[in-house]
Amino acid sequence: MESLLTSVGLGLLFVLIMLESAGIPLPGETALIAGGLLAAKGRYEIWEVIVIAATAAIIGDNLGYWAARRYGLRVVERWPRLKKYSDRALPQAERFFKAHGGKTVFIARFVAILRFTAALLAGATRMHWWKFFFWNAAGGICWATGVGLLAYYGGKAAAKAFDTYGLIGAGAIVGLIALALFGAHLWRKRMVEE
Repeated sequence: MESLLTSVGLGLLFVLIMLESAGIPLPGETALIAGGLLAAKGRYEIWEVIVIAATAAIIGDNLGYWAARRYGLRVVERWPRLKKYSDRALPQAERFFKAHGGKTVFIARFVAILRFTAALLAGATRMHWWKFFFWNAAGGICWATGVGLLAYYGGKAAAKAFDTYGLIGAGAIVGLIALALFGAHLWRKRMVEE
């Protein structure tokens, strides 16, 4: 991903994150991490990576929201199996989004599968757009900043450790970053379950 981002540029970062956010399962977060690592190497400015990632996440989520709001039920009605499932699931989803929609849209940005489905569900359940937009923007900005800076500073720390302490030092830094990511994953999983 790093070499692809280097050769194609930050436009690829924008497209991958936007399409993932719109509902197509692509490696948007992986592209953001690669962008942060490239910024740590001096190929990009970290603020550019963060701004592009946040903008792409917000635009992509809004595209998914509006597509699902406008066409979601029409598409479901065409297939009897989907209609049967949606007749059972949609009322529950509507109640859930009415009670927890904002939190869900925000937290979904940090959870892989929810990242590309929350906007679609928010649109299909007709969550109020301003509420969706606020929580979507907050989640997109926090996600892009957090993941981008983690990759940036983690990449800098690993490079410095490698220069100073060799392969073992770099491995220790990478291990600590992996442990931090695992801890963040467990925390997000716990937040979704509550």
